Amino acid sequence: MPENIKTTRPAVTGRRGVVAAGHYLAATAGLKMFAKGGNAIDAGCAAGFALTVLKPLENSMGGECPILVYSPREKKVFAISGQGVAPKRAELKWYKENLNGPIPGDGYLGATVPALFGSYCEALKKFGTLSLSDVLGPAAELCEYGYPVYRHMANAIKNNAKRFSEEWPSTAEIFMPDGEPPAAGQVLKQPALFNTFKRLIRAESDHAGEGRERAIERAAEYFYNGMADDMLEFTRSFPVRDASGKSRVPLLEKEDFLNYKTRVEEPVSADYRNTTVFKCGPWTQGPVFIQQLKLLEGFNLGAMRRNSAEYIHTVIECAKLAFADRENYYGDPDFNEVPLDKLFSDEYNFERRKKIDPEKANNARMWEDSDPCRDEQVCGDTTHLDVMDSDGFMMSATPSGAWIPASPVIPKLGFPLGTRGQLFNLTEGHPNCVAPGKRPRTTLTPSLIFKDGRPWMVCGTPGGDMQDQWTLQFFLNAVDFGMGLQEALDAPSFHTAHFINSFYPKNVNIGTVFAEEGIGADEFIKLQAMGHVININKNQSFGQVCAVRLNHETGVIEGAASAKGDGNAYAAGW
Repeated sequence: MPENIKTTRPAVTGRRGVVAAGHYLAATAGLKMFAKGGNAIDAGCAAGFALTVLKPLENSMGGECPILVYSPREKKVFAISGQGVAPKRAELKWYKENLNGPIPGDGYLGATVPALFGSYCEALKKFGTLSLSDVLGPAAELCEYGYPVYRHMANAIKNNAKRFSEEWPSTAEIFMPDGEPPAAGQVLKQPALFNTFKRLIRAESDHAGEGRERAIERAAEYFYNGMADDMLEFTRSFPVRDASGKSRVPLLEKEDFLNYKTRVEEPVSADYRNTTVFKCGPWTQGPVFIQQLKLLEGFNLGAMRRNSAEYIHTVIECAKLAFADRENYYGDPDFNEVPLDKLFSDEYNFERRKKIDPEKANNARMWEDSDPCRDEQVCGDTTHLDVMDSDGFMMSATPSGAWIPASPVIPKLGFPLGTRGQLFNLTEGHPNCVAPGKRPRTTLTPSLIFKDGRPWMVCGTPGGDMQDQWTLQFFLNAVDFGMGLQEALDAPSFHTAHFINSFYPKNVNIGTVFAEEGIGADEFIKLQAMGHVININKNQSFGQVCAVRLNHETGVIEGAASAKGDGNAYAAGW
């Protein structure tokens, strides 16, 4: 029987379409596209652009955004490679000669070509129906008229105020408009970003006679040409001190922008029970979600009590094995062969399962050590959005990067460059070793799921390395334990950090299990006896899962968003 979980809010239903996003005003932006007659992809792009305004601590126009789309026209799932590539000057030798440690999480050395704008444009062009002007409209309005600063944002700006005011005046000018951090509830406007949106809309409208798709392409070309000049002009003239203690300019050059192309790729997928899970390829950590499922399908999870010590131990031990493979094998498949057929195979996972002792935690290192750990991580995060419509279009996107605490805002554009290159490895021969034109193995990982052979659900969460643990538990709650959508994402969750953290300074927490206190002291005592190192956290601490799914029997679309994190994620129906 499904558990009776007290939920933070009701799930939302709709017939025309449902949007779930990391901020309620972004979900509203998506609904406006349904009102214009647009589809789920139009709504998703509008919500995504709105998130760049509403959540500058979690994503911006200088960041990244992997996307999964299901198109009922082609009856196929597509992956859009929303991860920028390393500059042509990003040779391993350069980093070895100029750094004593991993690529810093702040400054310019981790800057890859901004990919988010190209990713949304490609989705809109290929699968949407509206214009770029339409989907940028709500984001532009939020910049022009402003929106109330929420508590989490106010606190984060306050924590970074010293650096903004003393080192990055262009950031302070926008996010500390009166010379002080804004209070919660204060209206914040972003005039430079508003001007950027107007320039992009103009770039599209100037070519409207060439047709909708070509006009969108023209706007993308303008971003990676004319706006690239603005990015390079500022960052080359404004060196930034990073965690290494040195002030530097980026390795990016104009050629890197001009050569960049957003790609539509085949996703990876595998079956679990009566579902098929689609993820982006091993240039993301997405396949680790599938690897965990292939290990877990050898256990009768439904017979276990959910979040019992037995259940948590089983899920954690499978996660350790899957994440060890992520460390050892994953990287941009354009540069390295990643053996996913082997990693997803029944034979391989049968052998891996033998490493799991039902009574004892395996706290051994299962990966090749690489970069040393040092200093502190720069605070940044991610957001997420999911959309589905009555025609069957589905979109799951995980935008992130170019956070304002990590790099200064470019005055002419209103957003910073990203630092995703910090995820590269600096060990020669490693699948994720830095190289010119290569994608770092990003943590960003949207999910799209079929059930009984039919399109069913899109979901995801912010959370760096933990994304494919928190989303996995939500998925298991829904699939193995029959929980409702809101119940499944509100339930107490847990994760392990028994691997090399993807982000600077590449920390490792051997044997750790981080768990929300609602799981219960009795279970924690049992887990400690098994050898797990338990860190207890308050309820509603981990992740901010969003999800949208279709009830094929009724035709009703249902959406839900977790109140965890800053509490601003919401679903909205049309």
